[in-house]
This record gives sequence, structure tokens and C-alpha cells, in this order.
Amino acid sequence: MTDALSERTPSEPDDRALDAYSQVVTRIAAELTPRVAALQMSRRRRDGRVEASAGSAVVFTDDGFLLTNAHVVGRNRSGTAAFPDGTTSPFRVIGTDPLSDLAVLRADGPTPRPAKLGNASDLRVGQLVVAVGTPLGLAGSVTAGVVSALGRSLPARSAGTTRIIDDVIQTDAVLNPGNSGGALAISSGEVVGINTAVAGIGLGLAVPINDTTRGIIASLLAEGRVRRAYLGVAGTPAPLPPALVERTGQPLGLRVVEVVPDGPAARAGIHEGDLVLTAAGQPIAGAQALQRLMLADAIGRPLPVTVVRNGALVDVIATPVELVTEPTTS
Repeated sequence: MTDALSERTPSEPDDRALDAYSQVVTRIAAELTPRVAALQMSRRRRDGRVEASAGSAVVFTDDGFLLTNAHVVGRNRSGTAAFPDGTTSPFRVIGTDPLSDLAVLRADGPTPRPAKLGNASDLRVGQLVVAVGTPLGLAGSVTAGVVSALGRSLPARSAGTTRIIDDVIQTDAVLNPGNSGGALAISSGEVVGINTAVAGIGLGLAVPINDTTRGIIASLLAEGRVRRAYLGVAGTPAPLPPALVERTGQPLGLRVVEVVPDGPAARAGIHEGDLVLTAAGQPIAGAQALQRLMLADAIGRPLPVTVVRNGALVDVIATPVELVTEPTTS
């Protein structure tokens, strides 16, 4: 007489030997690992030396498009994507957006079925997440952890312009060089972030997949770039006068610390020292709130701005222009 253990074939998983946490992680690993590629790129520098770089990318469409980080791609325009099953495919860069650290690639050969993109807006601190990538050249590597914090900010620079990537996901899932561009997934297997940086020991960051980044990805697919508006103002959060706090319920505004000469803000009459209260009718409590308004549809359109100046409310109309970023071609 045989017992249940002897009847089980070696290829059958024994879920009884795994706790619930392990079952979730192994399921996500089995589902996502085939869909995350290892990227290899190289280009010849002006001094004649060959510069090589590597990273990860996630297949996210049925027709061979992959999502990765802009900093992984850098100035490269092509490379090779290698998948854990041993297949390789050349790829070309469709578009990069350094100010969100996202890039879209197109494989010129067969790719696995795509991963499903989720919504990072639904994440909660403490939620289980799994990172899949190719750290240190080790393809198909999986680490697990939790969402350590939400709403972090990550500075991204392009052509001398600094933008803050909003709502970055912080996780304690171990990330190492090469993980950038890989997937950060939740228990359903949905990809909610693209791993983008190793901030320190035991600390990783990921660009979220949300309504904003979906729009960026759509722009990269359609146009190969992301158009953004530019106001020409820099500021820092500052408390509003108590009377205004009581009147508006808004505790903070954006203190203008720099106005670019002859920029849209300067032409509209915004001055250093002004305290921006609202823009387009939206409360402005920091630089991120203003940046959220600087999308393509704001280019060339009047933008009502209310500032506090010498204790009085001043209304101005600014007209943002298109932000010109540095090209990604060499």
C-alpha cells in the first residue's frame, strides 16, 4: 500500500511544504521570470573606447515592446535582450524619458507573453512585493520584501533641468546593479513598478505604474518622446499666513526662490519671494504639485496662477512653453 507521499511524482509541487508567503513568491517568480529580459548594450565613444552597459526590461505587450529605465538605456539606440529560456533578440530603442526614468524598447524577434501592468496607486505600506531582474548579470533573479514607504521623491536630471519623480515606491526587496529596469510585482503577479535605483543598503526604489506613467509610456510608444510644459520657476514649500490657512484650509504654498529671466513665469509677472497658492485652480503645496500640471496639454495654454505677495492675493496668467530636453542619440 502506497501513501500520498510516494504517489506524488517528483515534478509535482508540494504546496504543503511551503507556507503561504512562499507559495505567493514562487508563483510570482514562475509567472514573471520568463518575461524579464537581461539587456546588453555597447557603443563606441568619441575617444574610440567601447562603453558597455547592462540592465533589465519587462515585456509588456504582445508585439514585443519592453519597458525599462531611461538610465539603463542611456545614449544607446540598440542592443540585445536575453530571456531566461536561452532565447535572445536584438532590440531598438523606441523612446526614452529621462525625467521619469522610463524607456520603451522594441524587440526584433520573438518574445514571451507580456506581463500584466497593475496600478501602484492601490499599494499599501507593508504589502508584499517581489522584484525580478538580472542583478550582477545573474538572469532570472528574484527577491521579495514589502513596500517600505510610498510617496517618496526621486530627483531626475536632464539638460540641466531637475524634475522630481513623484510617488516613488520604496521597498526592502534586495536590489543590486542590473536590477534597474526589472519588475516590481504584487501578489497577483501584476507589475506595479519598474525598479530604478539602489538608494542604500536594504533600500530600493521603483518608478510606479500609475495613470501618470501610463500616459508617459503611451507617449513614448506613439511619438518616441514625452512633451512637457515649462514655466521657468523654482520654489520650496512654505507655510501660508494663518488667515489664509483658515480661509482656504491649505497649510502650505510654494515659495518662489528663482524665476528664469524671460521665461513664462517672468513674463507673467511672477517674482522671487511670491508664494504660489494655486495654479489652474489646484492647490500648490510644493514643486511636485506644480509639475503635475506641466504636461503636454499645458503647452501654449493660459495658466491662471494665484500668488500671495506682501500679504495680498495677486492673480496672473502664465503661458507655459515646451520643455526642450537633451536628445538621447549620440
